[in-house]
Amino acid sequence: MGKRLLFVDDEPLLLNGLRRALHGTRDQWDMSFVDGAAAALNALDKEHFDAVISDMRMPGMDGAELLDLVKERHPNLIRIVLSGQASRASVLRSIAPAHQFLSKPCDPGELIGRLRQAFAMQDMLANDSLRIVISRLRSIPSLPAIYEELITALRTDDPSVTHIERIISKDVSMAAKILQLANSAFIGSCGRVTNLTHAISLIGIETVRLLVLSVHVFSQFDSTSELTPHVRGIWDHSLATAGLARQIAIIEKCTKAVIEESFTAGLLHDIGRVVLLAETPQQYAPILAETDLSRTVALELERFGCTHAQVGAYLMSIWGLPVPLVRAVAFHHCPFDGGESQFSSLTAVHAADAICSASDQSPAKRDGDLNVDYLQQLRLQARVDVWRALYEANKLTKPMESA
Repeated sequence: MGKRLLFVDDEPLLLNGLRRALHGTRDQWDMSFVDGAAAALNALDKEHFDAVISDMRMPGMDGAELLDLVKERHPNLIRIVLSGQASRASVLRSIAPAHQFLSKPCDPGELIGRLRQAFAMQDMLANDSLRIVISRLRSIPSLPAIYEELITALRTDDPSVTHIERIISKDVSMAAKILQLANSAFIGSCGRVTNLTHAISLIGIETVRLLVLSVHVFSQFDSTSELTPHVRGIWDHSLATAGLARQIAIIEKCTKAVIEESFTAGLLHDIGRVVLLAETPQQYAPILAETDLSRTVALELERFGCTHAQVGAYLMSIWGLPVPLVRAVAFHHCPFDGGESQFSSLTAVHAADAICSASDQSPAKRDGDLNVDYLQQLRLQARVDVWRALYEANKLTKPMESA
């Protein structure tokens, strides 16, 4: 069954332009076009849709207000703002209700590509209830100590991009949210942003300050909660995996882009565990106590109908993060399914994840094993000892910090 899309704009000419631009997808998608927020809400109450793409500046009820209501009434929809001449204030208002923000005029190919990516991962995540939980997320909670460190840094007169990046790169949730915003077209980004330094430079320190101090996009885990050891375990493993993935990409003489992707993908590879722990703590904490990966995955499938890798990839896809990052997260346990034929950030993350896990059997850190068949297909099996030596050589340093 084809996906159903609802486009909302108060200007008929723009709606007609979208209809013409997307004419070639009519055999894949069933598209409806309405002229304002009231008409959109009426259509959504009467019919099923999979995504709503709304203008920001509309009379009566603007796009942010509309998507706020959609988020509450129809939380499983993918929500995209498609707008021109929007102020930074209105964009920041749309960050919570919208999954993605694109600027007009928008290349039809860009919009089509983002929707296809989101739908692909939506179909992978079979659990409707969990999909609704993820779609409602405003943010993923951060660690209190790192959150406070960031606030302190942002309250100084002239915080540096490098300093802010070093703080954010220690926090899985902050990194994901900053990348979500950096990959929104309103900031003028050309291409897809996978590097945190680049992301923060594009957004600007002042916008980061507003996000943290005014818009409150970031939230915190309760530091006194019994979940804290699990949270810290996920963070420590993610940071170690990110550092080793970057080192593996460097020693394999990858391009700068792949090296950057490898670090970021390693940092985010277990973000699905963070989401599950934050949103379903009572159900997920016992699963995290398992140290056998096959048992962990079996319990995830039994309890949620999906794995933490699928949850993380779905979130990142609806947020519009670049495909290489989504792919590395989705397939870090089963790299064959990624369909790649050469070394990539997925390779680096898969290897780093397994190597870091093998050296730490504590709860919340045990993850997957190296897929020997996959490495043999890429003719990389002889490199594993070199990668393990990298990890051992750097175990007592700080591989988790971004360069």
